[in-house]
Amino acid sequence: MINDIDKLKNEIKKTIVGHDELIDGMLIALISGGHILVEGVPGVAKTTAVKSLCKAIKLNFKRIQFTPDLLPSDIIGHEILDMKNNNFKVKQGPIFTNMLLCDEINRAGAKVQSALLEAMAENQVTIGESSFKLQQPFMVMATSNPIEQDGTYELPEASLDRFMLKLKVDYNTISEEFEIVQKVVKKDFGKTQAILDTTKLQHLQNMIEDIHIDDELIKYIVKIVFATRQPENFELSSIKKYIEFGASPRGTISLFKASKAFALLNKKQFVTPYHISQMAYMTLRHRIRLSYEAVADDIDSDYIIKKILNKIPTP
Repeated sequence: MINDIDKLKNEIKKTIVGHDELIDGMLIALISGGHILVEGVPGVAKTTAVKSLCKAIKLNFKRIQFTPDLLPSDIIGHEILDMKNNNFKVKQGPIFTNMLLCDEINRAGAKVQSALLEAMAENQVTIGESSFKLQQPFMVMATSNPIEQDGTYELPEASLDRFMLKLKVDYNTISEEFEIVQKVVKKDFGKTQAILDTTKLQHLQNMIEDIHIDDELIKYIVKIVFATRQPENFELSSIKKYIEFGASPRGTISLFKASKAFALLNKKQFVTPYHISQMAYMTLRHRIRLSYEAVADDIDSDYIIKKILNKIPTP
């Protein structure tokens, strides 16, 4: 099964050039049962990446383009009146799938964004008076455009906290972009073949349970998260003014799960401090609320996390 991960990555790379962190992040979230938020400029293959992943694992895929006039019922579905039988029937929305791509999620209002909360937290949705279980596996991949701010809405903290990972996708390197153009000229983008199915994916998800993580490393994870809340207790008073509030307990759990999944992707049977430090950025950057001082001093959450990792001793 470990070799299947390499095959899966290689299959996705038939259509994606570069962006290794995005590919790893999607796999980590999928085998950990989490959701991901991807921030990146337009045209860097975010949609292509998730489509390739679905084809490689035989997953159902649906996409929603978020717009200011979108309604919650456009996502989860709604009841319609059956005139013939004089009763209401449920018309299920696009959320009833394995992989849901919410494109430019910050273009819709908080009410629409919140429509995803029940699905992401409990793998079910409520329409009218009835609740419906979602297909398994189920993963939300939401994208946001960091450049355009007109007509966009900041995601509420409750929504952000439901995402296991936040990935930042930048432009390709010069050599990667040259390779992309060459593939376009030669029409050399390969067709993605199915490598896994849901049964094998379930087996991969179960393998995470066998990845060992020492209690000292769990304490290390907890200290990292607590340092985002109480930096002064970890000799980090210099960053206290930049933090309005720190990561939630979901951040601790997400860092724990992601570290084990990252170890599995790296063909390790145990978690090391390296795995934790690499996953700290993905799992915590969107859970740290920055203060006005941070904005004024051009400080981002990655800077805060780097300071914490440099300060807290590794086991």
